[in-house]
Amino acid sequence: MDLGLDGDVALTTASTAGLGGASAESLAREGAHVAVCGRDPERLAAARERLADVGPGEVLGVRADVTDGSDLERLVEATVERFGAIDHLVTSAGGPPPGGVLDLDDEAWYAAYDLLVMSVVRAVRAAHPYVADGGGTITCVASRTVREPMDGLVLSNAVRRGVVGLVKTTARAFAPAVRTNAVLPGPFETSRIEGLVEHGVETGEYADYESGLASYAERVPLGRIGDPRELGDTVAYLASSRGGFVNGVCLPVDGGALRS
Repeated sequence: MDLGLDGDVALTTASTAGLGGASAESLAREGAHVAVCGRDPERLAAARERLADVGPGEVLGVRADVTDGSDLERLVEATVERFGAIDHLVTSAGGPPPGGVLDLDDEAWYAAYDLLVMSVVRAVRAAHPYVADGGGTITCVASRTVREPMDGLVLSNAVRRGVVGLVKTTARAFAPAVRTNAVLPGPFETSRIEGLVEHGVETGEYADYESGLASYAERVPLGRIGDPRELGDTVAYLASSRGGFVNGVCLPVDGGALRS
């Protein structure tokens, strides 16, 4: 299926790896010019080199921290300077540390809010004039924990809900010029899952790393952990005209694991 993204410009945050990286790769595979960002220069260079071979579009890499508003403004400006437009914004960020309600101090809560919510607010604010000018899309990578809280992930459970509220609000406020949606990934084979499994081994929840991964897969009706490309392809669909009547949706991409 041709998604009709040839020549479009997609800006993806926190996209040197993980689900942000998978989103950038799927958009590049569909022919879009892609701007990616990350904090680590080596990982950024590797991502830029990898994406350059995926599709016919050009790739821009900008070193940026998604929790720094001036970095995000600079990322948007660099993208527009290079490509002349922004048609699609995809926001992503690394996950906050695990922990229970009584385990985390105020600093951890504020840091999670800055990472998960304010990074999206600032990116949307900076990119909106350009996305709206071309009649584009905004897609936020969140988590299924906004629908079904998970034990030991109180920051993700509580704070990410702010992104859903933002998506629902902007889907009305920015329409019809801009469509805004979110994807709610379940377990995918990324460094985030690796970190959570390792934490589970340390706390005694899992006997070893392999049993931890198997535990995640057992919770999914499809019987496996997701391939990041499957999430990226969903993001590309939402950005395309094929998804042209999808707006304000928070779409689980989790193999059926969500029970709500």
